[in-house]
Amino acid sequence: MNAKKFTTKDLAYSAIGVALITVCSWLSVPMTIPFTMQTFAVCLVTALLGLRGGILSVLVYILLGAVGMPVFAGFAGGPASLFGVTGGYIIGFIFTAVAVGLLTERFGRTIPVLICSMSLGILLCYIFGTAWFMFVYGKNTGPIGLGTALSWCVVPYIVPDAVKVILASVLAVRLYPLIGMKK
Repeated sequence: MNAKKFTTKDLAYSAIGVALITVCSWLSVPMTIPFTMQTFAVCLVTALLGLRGGILSVLVYILLGAVGMPVFAGFAGGPASLFGVTGGYIIGFIFTAVAVGLLTERFGRTIPVLICSMSLGILLCYIFGTAWFMFVYGKNTGPIGLGTALSWCVVPYIVPDAVKVILASVLAVRLYPLIGMKK
């Protein structure tokens, strides 16, 4: 993407990124925190569009959900989704996009760099989302311990997220030639 301004092509790619994140959020397995393909999409979109394009896609996705569009997991939308117990994970996608974008722009777009950057991004999302979960859950029902929060919100998703990171990394490398991006 252009370092100074977004081109029409950049904005079109970002719009496609928003659509991909949205569709992947609807692919959900119901659990305490829904198991979706959102993290896969955020990682893939940022790997393909770079830091600015990835952050733009994530921010537009979050803003669409904030104003009530049903873009979040379970076709949810509105401020209640962002301020509820899972809202921190949605906001955490920004940290994921920043990690993937910064690290791939600095160290390249090879599979090892992608796997490391996406893993760090998801870790940051876990940290922010879990802290948010503990705060909101504790405010509504009483304090919750870190171990309990991790067992509900992180541990069940480590393996699925690891698989998503590997898939997003491999797919990104395969798609780079199609969008004219260099590794």
